[in-house]
Amino acid sequence: MSTAESIQAWLHSGEESQLWLMLGIIALSYLLEDLAIVTAAGLATQTLIPPQYALLAIFIGIATGDLGLYYLGKSGRYFRGVRYKALTNRHFRVLRTKLRKNAFSSLFVIRFIPGLRTIGFTLSGFFAIPLLAFLLAVISATALWTGVVFSAIYYLGTSAWLQASEYQWIVIPCAIALLLVGNRLMNKTYSRGLS
Repeated sequence: MSTAESIQAWLHSGEESQLWLMLGIIALSYLLEDLAIVTAAGLATQTLIPPQYALLAIFIGIATGDLGLYYLGKSGRYFRGVRYKALTNRHFRVLRTKLRKNAFSSLFVIRFIPGLRTIGFTLSGFFAIPLLAFLLAVISATALWTGVVFSAIYYLGTSAWLQASEYQWIVIPCAIALLLVGNRLMNKTYSRGLS
C-alpha cells in the first residue's frame, strides 16, 4: 500500500481521524482564516468530515484566535512604554474614541477588512473595549462570513453536476482566488473611504 493510499484509508477510518481533521482546521484558521473555511468545506464535500463538525472547527479556530488577539492587546497595557506612547499619540486617542463610541459596528466591519483584523482586535484589548461587546461583534460577524463562504463552497461542491465532473478539484483553487480578490477589493474600498 502506498503512502497516499494509507493516508486515504486513515482519513476514512472513523471518529479519531475526524478529531484530527477538526484540530487541523482549527490550527489552519490561526494562520489563514479564509483558507481554513475553504479547506473545511472541501473536506465536508468529500465526506471526510461532517459539515457541522467542519463549521464548528472553523468557528472555534476563528473565535479563539480573535480572543487571543484581544488578550494580547490587553496584556500590552502592562508595559509602561507602550501605554505612554498610546496616551501621548493623538492618532491612538482618535482611534480609542472611535472604537469605544461605536464598538459593535466598528468591530463588525473590521472582521471583513483584511489587514485590519489583527490590529483592530489587538487594539480592542489595549483600549479595554468591554469583552461582551467585542465577543458579540466578532462572533456575529464570524458567523455571517463563515456561514456564507462555507455554504457557497459546500453546496457548489456537493452539486450533482460537479460531482459527476472530472474537474471538481478546481472548486477549491477558484474559491481561494475569489476570496483573495474579494479581500483585496474590500481593503481598497475601505482604504479609499478613509482618505
